[in-house]
Amino acid sequence: MFCSQCEQTTRGEGCFNWGACGKSPDVDALQDLLTHALRGLAEVVIEARSANLNLPTANRFACEALFATLTNVNFDGDRFAAYIQETVERREFLQRQFPKTHPWSDLAQFQPAGDRDRLIQQGKEAEYQFISQGSGDVDIFSLKLTVLYGLKGIAAYAHHAAELGQESDRVYDYFYDALAALGRGDLDLNDWVSLALKLGEINLLAMELLDAANTGAYGHPVPTAVPITPRPGKAILISGHDLKDVEALLQQTAGKGIDVYTHGELLPAHGYPRLKQTYPHLYGHYGTAWQNQPQEFSAFPGPILMTTNCLMPPNTKYEDRVFTLGAVGYPHLPHLSREDLSPVIEQALALPGFTETPERRTVTTGFARNAVLGVADTVVEAVKGGQIRHFFLVGGCDGAKSGRNYYTEFVENVPDDCVVLTLACGKFRFFDKDLGEIGGLPRLMDVGQCNDAYSAIQIALALADAFDTDVNQLPLSMVLSWYEQKAVSILLTLLHLGIRNIRLGPTLPAFISPRVFELLSQTYNLQGISTAEADLAACLAGR
Repeated sequence: MFCSQCEQTTRGEGCFNWGACGKSPDVDALQDLLTHALRGLAEVVIEARSANLNLPTANRFACEALFATLTNVNFDGDRFAAYIQETVERREFLQRQFPKTHPWSDLAQFQPAGDRDRLIQQGKEAEYQFISQGSGDVDIFSLKLTVLYGLKGIAAYAHHAAELGQESDRVYDYFYDALAALGRGDLDLNDWVSLALKLGEINLLAMELLDAANTGAYGHPVPTAVPITPRPGKAILISGHDLKDVEALLQQTAGKGIDVYTHGELLPAHGYPRLKQTYPHLYGHYGTAWQNQPQEFSAFPGPILMTTNCLMPPNTKYEDRVFTLGAVGYPHLPHLSREDLSPVIEQALALPGFTETPERRTVTTGFARNAVLGVADTVVEAVKGGQIRHFFLVGGCDGAKSGRNYYTEFVENVPDDCVVLTLACGKFRFFDKDLGEIGGLPRLMDVGQCNDAYSAIQIALALADAFDTDVNQLPLSMVLSWYEQKAVSILLTLLHLGIRNIRLGPTLPAFISPRVFELLSQTYNLQGISTAEADLAACLAGR
């Protein structure tokens, strides 16, 4: 196997024997074969689009299928075999609308084997073919991988947005165009840079759609104090990102005497008015980032529902209490539909739940763009008056490898006249720290999930307008951590917007070649992190 898509790759190069995430070589091969099949589907969809054929689309399915290959989403080989089969069936349905003599590439004529072992072998062959095509130019291959991995991030966001009825042909058209481009040999380095920056533009649209979907359904987030200590009673833990899944669980548990606790990236769910006001049993948040699941899930006294990515292979202490939804999967774990969550509810009622009453502690979430821009005049005056010297956006994906204490040290040493915005699961390194206030404004503001980078961008753009300048001239520094592919798409969005001086860590992506990183550094001053002390000093000096 070969996989370089996440930050935990072996020796910072790639995983060759077994995935650091727990992915087996067989599942890796099936994921590669699914991507191969989706590229063939993309070719046919593009042809149908050119012919103006008014046909049922595969848009939502294709996004879910590619999303399933994102790190820590799905480890179930049977599910991937089913995705592959459905991809080919959807492709062939479209092909039947064309004359039988229509010329198709080998990719668009791919046929999956009839048994699992041969499917895995086909996947290994597809992986080898893709890698060998890139062996002629390592820098172009690097950008191909960047586009592929960023496309997985777009697929995740587009999937979430579509679940709440927000879709765009521009997103889907790029999705297919980029998949089809992966096999092209006529594009030079500049072409691939342009394609990657275009991905950043389309990802901004996908995040905008998801923001509209979430706020349209549940209202704009408001600052909300969330208990991080439990109260006695039956309990269900829900993890992942999907707010529609949270709503479904809350609806089906209403009046049953069960408290619902969020985990990981679902902490911001507490800030949405229509969720917290309608469902008082959405009580608190339990645990921290995804890599701490073995300890935190083992100690949770109820069932756990995984809604999207960030699933770790469960251990025997709690695997009998984990259920999956949507694109998430793991062998032998019960996979449920959103419409019927009764197995989770029945188990919650049968288990003891929490029995003790610890001292109550809270954290505050909900500082999305409307909340922050609602006090924009106060913020601007605080900057002009010298009370706020600098803003730091410190956030991104958390992870298990060493080096991530850097982000805790950075935030702990931010001067008292500076404000920290944070988002995504990287915040769990410091989300419960009390940094105090400046003029009634909290110095630590949780903007939300990783996709709420859209909110952070809108905050930065609005502040730039208020100061009649551009984002790069603001007293604002971005210090980001990355782990999986949504972080890749967000980084490309920031570069598409021309944002410079971003610091990225804890390590640089294994799939970025030295020449490509040098190019990004020259153009955008993109740089790896060094030490918290040195980087903090450089940021405050405007470097």
